[in-house]
Amino acid sequence: MWEMFSSPNQCSQQANPRKGFNRMASSPFLFLFHGLILWIGHLMTGPAHANMPAAYQLETDWMLDAKPYAASWHEDPVTGICTLQNGLVARRWVLAPNAATIGVDNLMTGAPILRSIRPEASLIIDGMPFPVGGLQGQPNHAFIREEWIQNMREMNGSLRYTHYQVSQPLERFPWKRVRHHAPDAVWPPKGIQVDFHYSGLVSGKETSETKTMPQPLEVVVHYILYDGIPAFSKWMTVTNQGDQSVNLDHFESEILAVIPREDPVETREGVSIHEPNLHVETDYAFGGFSVRNSRRHSVHWQPDPAFHTQVNYLKQNPCLLKVAPERGPDQTLFPGKPFESFRTFMLIYDSEDRMRQGLALRRMYRTIAPWVTENPLILHLTTTEEASVLQAIDQAAICGFEIVNFSFGSGLNMENRGIENHDYFKKLVTYAASKGIELGGYSLLSSRRISPDSDNCIHPETGKPGGQTHGFAPALASDWGQQYLESIQSFFESTGFSKFVHDGSYPGDWDAASRPPLQKGLNDSQWVQWKLITRLYQWMRSEGIYLRVPDYYYLNGANEAGMGYREVNWSLPRLEQQIHTRQNIFDGTWEKTPSMGWMFVPLTEYHGGGEQATIEPLSRHWEHYQTMLLSNLGAGVQAVYRGHRLFDSDHVREGVTRTVQWFKSNRDILESDLIHTSSRRADGTHPDWYFHANPKLKSKGLWVGFNPSNKAVEMDLLLNVYFTGLTDQIRILPGGDQDNSAVCTLDRHHRVKIPVDLPAHGTEWFLIEEVPRQPMP
Repeated sequence: MWEMFSSPNQCSQQANPRKGFNRMASSPFLFLFHGLILWIGHLMTGPAHANMPAAYQLETDWMLDAKPYAASWHEDPVTGICTLQNGLVARRWVLAPNAATIGVDNLMTGAPILRSIRPEASLIIDGMPFPVGGLQGQPNHAFIREEWIQNMREMNGSLRYTHYQVSQPLERFPWKRVRHHAPDAVWPPKGIQVDFHYSGLVSGKETSETKTMPQPLEVVVHYILYDGIPAFSKWMTVTNQGDQSVNLDHFESEILAVIPREDPVETREGVSIHEPNLHVETDYAFGGFSVRNSRRHSVHWQPDPAFHTQVNYLKQNPCLLKVAPERGPDQTLFPGKPFESFRTFMLIYDSEDRMRQGLALRRMYRTIAPWVTENPLILHLTTTEEASVLQAIDQAAICGFEIVNFSFGSGLNMENRGIENHDYFKKLVTYAASKGIELGGYSLLSSRRISPDSDNCIHPETGKPGGQTHGFAPALASDWGQQYLESIQSFFESTGFSKFVHDGSYPGDWDAASRPPLQKGLNDSQWVQWKLITRLYQWMRSEGIYLRVPDYYYLNGANEAGMGYREVNWSLPRLEQQIHTRQNIFDGTWEKTPSMGWMFVPLTEYHGGGEQATIEPLSRHWEHYQTMLLSNLGAGVQAVYRGHRLFDSDHVREGVTRTVQWFKSNRDILESDLIHTSSRRADGTHPDWYFHANPKLKSKGLWVGFNPSNKAVEMDLLLNVYFTGLTDQIRILPGGDQDNSAVCTLDRHHRVKIPVDLPAHGTEWFLIEEVPRQPMP
């Protein structure tokens, strides 16, 4: 086989490679693996090669080595310009006559982001607007010239800059680490924080207009630039320094006039103008499994009415970024009590490439929410009957699973605050802990209709319950909502449960009811309910409770949301479920790390489908069961393994245990990012595969392939290994066998050709490592 290699894709045999591509006693999939496959040509996905982007201006690719890119702060003593930069991106300010951002720069490409100077933020207090910082008088809003900045003036009625402070970032909330996570996870993230202080108003010097603040306020606008990633965060704190309360009707915590991504002449129905090539999201996120859906409540790209020189005839180019709640928050600012906005996170891309953009976003999540790298194996139990629970705990311990979770329909009721209920589950927790197993459970929030109707969210148009995201939704500020949240926290405190599945969660529903003292009415209802639910989630993060939420609450402590699948597909025939599993994972991990999304494996019947869709009895359908395990674990993804047991025979027990041991032996690389341009999406006919890469690990790459067809396949794989960080040669270990490896030379596009074969319905894998250095003679 190895003689098929030709220069420059030359592999030298160190052992018997053919042996490594056959059944091996050391293989965790002894009865499944026949040989490593491969394939070339028209079945490869993505571009023919990966490399630095064409416009990349830096010597080192930050995705391979981020160490050179530490954040720093500098105030130029001559120009007075302040710069927060990390070698990848920079944000620049002037401090006089008022503080204002005069530049946001992509140092990776050399391209500017900003075209016009605006306030740093804005407030509406008791119905009156107040810009925070900023300058006015720019003659053309398509670009910024240095000489214009020198002649620009303060904005009348704006809050005036007083001073700044530089510090290290602090944790947004505690993260108690009690289980496996990424080896390089850091909390709080490293970087530089700069706080700009504003107080007092700029008076009108050129007009008769003079604004008066109802009460003196101090506004602190906070910025963080992180080490090693082109990402900023920003938020603000508002403190009433007077002796009377005022109302914060609305705020905009970020206002950026950005260079358009495109500027078409016409505006045509059904043809949208693309937004600028920036990623912006906030932790005020809900109502979606994807960032695009969940950020819609706070991230708004709008036309800029001041941008008169744009090409678009109707001036509808969406190139003005405003980060603000859609309505409200309508919060009373009491004297001396700070109000803190939500946080904005801006990621600047180094190219238009989907692969690099997805990797950058996943890197950002690993930085600003590292708990998403926790990834325990979980059995979802369908009963609370004691004997069955004890058996499930024992089986989980034997097989290497880490949590047993009481699933929906199991009979668990966390809302029952009775001592008998708490004591029963506390006893089970004690037994599980003796076996090294955690316990968790499920609770449903949204989609329920509570009695009385007044405790449900009231629709603003009908004045009645219903018409919400999931039909009906309990109001969290209602009496029922408060008791519910207290009951959930009490259950965890009393029983020692350490895993929570919160179905529905709070999806952002508005509530037109007044619910004193927490909620005034419609305008503050979303803000209040978001604060209530995230307070619970952040408490759980501080207690080390693993949190699965089918919504985008990652930045407030959630570990996982759904990867993205159709529930009723788990009633399809078993073979079709395998294909859908790998398709859903491939599609879902463009923007999620493997550990950020869960999948589903119906051990017992789910949504119907009968015998052809169900794995039970497990021993009868073991080959399918194992393929489902590998289809998930091979991607580093966890699933809802839902049933009442993990094995029903010694044969299945040995197989599950061996598969889990394989996953744990390669856990760090399997939980590293999928490289989609070096992977192939399942189509049910041809082989498909996952490829993980991580230049920080000893195992820098792992490939696992699947053959869904009834015929054995022999082919060559042309594999791009750029994101392993290896440049000249790689060491391939078939089946992870250290004694049976080969050294291969890469071509100039970081590719290597590997001949392998895969049997019908078979699976195989290999590791990639750095070639050991030879000792000097």
